[in-house]
Amino acid sequence: MDALKQLVERQRVWFLTGHTLPVEGRIAALGRLRTAIVRHHAAIEAVMKADLGRCRMESFLSETVLLLDSLDKAVSHVRRWAAPRRVKPSLLNFPSCDRLLPEPRGVSLILSPWNYPFLLSLGPLIAAVSAGNCAVLKPSECAPGASGLLADLVGETFAPEHVALVQGGPDTAAALLQQRFDHIFFTGSARVGRLVMQAAAQHLTPVTLELGGKSPCIVTESADLAIAARRIAWGKLFNAGQTCVAPDYVLVAPSKEAELLDRLASSMKALYGADARNSPDYARIINDRHHARLASLLELDNLFLGGEHDAKTRYFSPTIMRGVSWNAPVMREEIFGPILPVLTCPSLDEAVKCINAQEKPLALYLFTSNPKDAEYVWSRCHFGGGCVNDTLSQLLNDRLPFGGVGGSGMGHYHGQWGFATFSHYKSQVRRSTWMDLPLRYPPYAGKAWMRRLLERLVSCVRHERG
Repeated sequence: MDALKQLVERQRVWFLTGHTLPVEGRIAALGRLRTAIVRHHAAIEAVMKADLGRCRMESFLSETVLLLDSLDKAVSHVRRWAAPRRVKPSLLNFPSCDRLLPEPRGVSLILSPWNYPFLLSLGPLIAAVSAGNCAVLKPSECAPGASGLLADLVGETFAPEHVALVQGGPDTAAALLQQRFDHIFFTGSARVGRLVMQAAAQHLTPVTLELGGKSPCIVTESADLAIAARRIAWGKLFNAGQTCVAPDYVLVAPSKEAELLDRLASSMKALYGADARNSPDYARIINDRHHARLASLLELDNLFLGGEHDAKTRYFSPTIMRGVSWNAPVMREEIFGPILPVLTCPSLDEAVKCINAQEKPLALYLFTSNPKDAEYVWSRCHFGGGCVNDTLSQLLNDRLPFGGVGGSGMGHYHGQWGFATFSHYKSQVRRSTWMDLPLRYPPYAGKAWMRRLLERLVSCVRHERG
């Protein structure tokens, strides 16, 4: 505890000296991080194979490429993001110069999960460093290889008073949460997210919570079922389903259920073979506890495909379930694995009602050939973000904010949105001294005309904006 307190205080002292404020220093730090990721890219893929059984290409696509792209864009744009921006002044302040000045929040805590440990640790860190913060990282202990490599990578890139990584289990995370930070960024389950928010409340620390939930996938009667099945299967089985925005379940029109089920099964076999345990591209479940949890969700009478699993190797086959009820165990929690329930829904309106009756999900996917369906779903359903006729692709454009709503989280990041999350936008009104009208100062007797003038000015401004 004392060591953690000293670490945070050391970072706070360093932050208050202004070391993180020069933009050139931020760019240099981001450049060192990029160099380290490139140097360690083979090791990143190797530890992901050891921790998750994930193939090198999946790790390259989901960790290395996205981080390098995020770094390149941050380096290119951070000068503009960090620059004060002029704001149109109010007539009531005439004459004045009004500005917004982004400033770093201070010392940030980043708590990251095990499923994409490099992306979900270093992605928020890129935003924090771009915005001029110091940071303490705590990766998940469930991916020990990744945690150790992250410690080496951070240690050789940053001075500990700027960025430090702390390894450990839940007790370490709890001890960190007792410290006073200026911002906490957490990615993980809703259960732990509530604990993070409770701890943050002790110091009134702002939080960003990237959680998850049961992200639905709607397949309408007009959908191209061949495309839908292949893209749903890919999004569901990437990293063996251990993705916070993976399609959690499918709602399909009754008339299309049989064909979609057949196409989903064919697509899964095309991706990973008739027996996915022999595929070099198919990942494994992170640990025994999660493997047992997934096995407990199976209902043998509702299996359409798969269901095979091996606790010794943590293998869990691509699995499709049909005919499950909304009260079934597999529908009561986020699956976070390669099990895909397919439910029928008589209409798009009914699908929207079913989705809105649950907690607000992190993602939603709609497959349709009718643009009006997309307009209807996006206006009626409440969720973080999503795709029409694809899955997972909303993550690839960092001009779009990534984040949840309600039970799936609060706050967002990626690109400039991440810079904004780790920044406080300080307002400034700079008044001139060459004119100081006495009208606003007491005594107000005899100045009734001033009220009428101000009402007229406000009316004009409202009309101009309208």
